[in-house]
Amino acid sequence: MQLFEQLKWAFLIIMGSLLIANVLFPPPLEQAYDTSTLVTDKNGQLLSAFTVDNGRWRLKANMDEIDPRLTSAVIAIEDKRFYRHSGVDPLAVLRALRSWGRQGEIVSGASTLTMQLARQLEPRPRTLKSKIIESFRAVQLELRLSKQEILSLYLTHTPYGGNVEGITAATHVYYNKSPEQLTDGEIALLIALPQAPESRRPDRHVINAQKARDEVLDKLLKAGLISKLQVTEAKQDTVASKRNNFPQMAWLASRKIKNTVNRKGKIVSSLDRNIQHNIKKLAVQFTEKLDSNVAVLVIENETMKVRAHIGSAGRDRPGGWIDMTNSIRSPGSTLKPFIYGFAFDDGLSAPGSFILDAPTRFGSYQPENFNRRYHGKVRVYEALGHSLNVPAVLALDKVGTKRFEAALQLSGSKLVIPSSGDGEAGLAMALGGIGLKTQDLAVLYAALANDGKAQDLIWTEDGKIGNGYQILSKDSAMKITKILKQAPTPDGHVPHWLARKSHAIAYKTGTSYGYRDAWAAGYTDKWTVVVWTGRPDGATRVGKTGRGTAAPLLFDVFANLPSVNGETAFERIAKAPQGVKNFGGNQDAAPVLLFPPDGSEVAVESFGIKSKGLTLTARTPKRINLAWYVDGNKLEPRHLSGQTVWQPEKPGFYKVSVVDNQGSSTSANVRIMAVQ
Repeated sequence: MQLFEQLKWAFLIIMGSLLIANVLFPPPLEQAYDTSTLVTDKNGQLLSAFTVDNGRWRLKANMDEIDPRLTSAVIAIEDKRFYRHSGVDPLAVLRALRSWGRQGEIVSGASTLTMQLARQLEPRPRTLKSKIIESFRAVQLELRLSKQEILSLYLTHTPYGGNVEGITAATHVYYNKSPEQLTDGEIALLIALPQAPESRRPDRHVINAQKARDEVLDKLLKAGLISKLQVTEAKQDTVASKRNNFPQMAWLASRKIKNTVNRKGKIVSSLDRNIQHNIKKLAVQFTEKLDSNVAVLVIENETMKVRAHIGSAGRDRPGGWIDMTNSIRSPGSTLKPFIYGFAFDDGLSAPGSFILDAPTRFGSYQPENFNRRYHGKVRVYEALGHSLNVPAVLALDKVGTKRFEAALQLSGSKLVIPSSGDGEAGLAMALGGIGLKTQDLAVLYAALANDGKAQDLIWTEDGKIGNGYQILSKDSAMKITKILKQAPTPDGHVPHWLARKSHAIAYKTGTSYGYRDAWAAGYTDKWTVVVWTGRPDGATRVGKTGRGTAAPLLFDVFANLPSVNGETAFERIAKAPQGVKNFGGNQDAAPVLLFPPDGSEVAVESFGIKSKGLTLTARTPKRINLAWYVDGNKLEPRHLSGQTVWQPEKPGFYKVSVVDNQGSSTSANVRIMAVQ
């Protein structure tokens, strides 16, 4: 009786100690769920993957995405009584002890899948003490987790050679596929690899890998999981000896999204893989023969979701590892539309108002036009359309630099404003005298597309659009859009009203001081695109302007974007052609003005009656009579052929219109310059 009492108390003390230890020393489950981050596109297609902190590829094993034949084979080979024990299999322990006693050494292991998981989470030397600790940990895991959770974690942490852990990572690295559908030979090799991960790696030791695979196939035959014919066919398969890399598409955007979201596992980004691929291809082609780099952002206006992000054309480009969409650069003239927009809102001017374009000094600051030419009184829409510098500074002076700065800040833009000794250099903001990120510029231009409301960019597919900030009134945004749509098409690109599958783009270019940054920012009803080109180190690129370098890429990007509601851009434009006013005729049959094109700059040698004149041409569906007007004044045909020749009286901005006999009209804003 006394012995029984002693045994009882000993048992209670041991059990109590184990219970206390279970509470005080829990298993490291936080480490168990530390897996690689996967960034997918909006449809779940993998874009980029990231290793865990120790540099290992460890992808979460989702049981509903794993071939059930694999899990059945793993249990049959590694732990037959997995569903019947509580972490430690007593029968396996007895078998191992008996073999040890007979052979004098351990020839049969007793580790369950749960014990192997415990060893994976806390690696230790293979000693008896370690076995005891692993057994205790296994019981702890069984108390806390279901069998499915344990199996999932085991298949997440199992080593497969090198820095590869887990079945999902292994199937990608060795087979370039997911673990949903595997061959018998692939299943056998994936079971054999963890038993000796380094010596059986198929990318280094293909013969060892094949031999181990065949041994497992024989075991699966003996367990009744596959037939003899399946074994024969599986052994004839060649073991893949090539290791595949994880995709690194949109790697800069993926890194930003990973750091922003700050969570492990799968992150569904807002990026569209197809759009991303097409725009990246354009960026690579664009920089092939240049010593510079490029950044592109594509925003879906309605949702503000980033559908494509090119922070760099490639790691081989200058500064190729830097995300240039997140770098502070001078925006050049790209902020001019907002200066005039604020002036419209404040009642200071309107698109048709006159503004002076002449040398003007503002204290110690005297801006100059890009080509050092001045045109006297011009209308605001002409000043913006031709990006004249002095009128923009005049407009900013009226709006106020503090008001301009505050409005941009409230939109979410992070401005870097250089210090000014006399307090007057703030007017240089009109010409790019501040620092701004591509991402912030995209927010501003998307605001123009969204009736003047600025809203944050959305980087994940489940992200929701916020309340935003009304940076401009809807009316002013529409006026600015109308002006920007008149901008001339870049060289080498057909005007949108002549080209099928082309977008009606409202856009503005910009060039920073010293040609360091070239910009083009534009938008349609559906998309906003911002393009930056330059060198990340800020080196000068003589002659590289926004119009000459960034605008062509901007138009190429738009040409690769889907249109609204499946309707081609050409069909959308044909219903409301740019610059057409219908006075009762057939609007779809309106004449197309070929020369001079809208937004063009034409140099002439002389003016008035001494001028040779400009022959005006247009295309119509039928041979019908056309009437030509300049600033509302009708021109008479001068040639018997019926062609009309215009002899400008002086340099300046003019509106040229052509009207057919049905009353349909098309107009173009043209700048006439004197040959120097």
